[in-house]
Amino acid sequence: MPEPYQSPSPSPLPSSWQSPYIRTALPDDEEELALLDRVTWSLLHAVTPQPQPPYRPFFDEHHAPDDHLVAELDRRIVGYVRLAFPTPLAANAHVRQIQGIAVADEARGRGVGRALVRAAVDEARRRGARRITLRVLGHNTPARKLYESEGFVVEGVLPEEFFLGGEYVDDVIMGRRL
Repeated sequence: MPEPYQSPSPSPLPSSWQSPYIRTALPDDEEELALLDRVTWSLLHAVTPQPQPPYRPFFDEHHAPDDHLVAELDRRIVGYVRLAFPTPLAANAHVRQIQGIAVADEARGRGVGRALVRAAVDEARRRGARRITLRVLGHNTPARKLYESEGFVVEGVLPEEFFLGGEYVDDVIMGRRL
């Protein structure tokens, strides 16, 4: 079993709240992560259509368990972050990219998203990355504020890159040095 991942960053949670336990995903987590991914789907952050049966596997040839950190509260998975290479190019191998993050509704406001972002930053650094990037929809204000508070800056905007729910939405590229 992999060692649990513990971020050295201080927790923003009040002392009366339990901090999420962050660890590397295991193959056995697939069903729970797939369900979490489906129930947290929203046009606030998703550019793909709402998942419908038959569902695609959560883990695949491009997204292995080791590419995911999961957050647990009370021994239950309440969030995940996917950390991957942004491209397959050797010239880009020093960069990692957050390619998905989800937090269960009942765990929102408990520091789970922040803990996952911090863990992703720490894990990218541990794996030798010099930079970490992500893409976030322009109208996802809560996520953008979280990323900014964790040191990410806007590095580019693709105006009206997506048409979602009857509206054009910007794609915001954010990053930070490690």
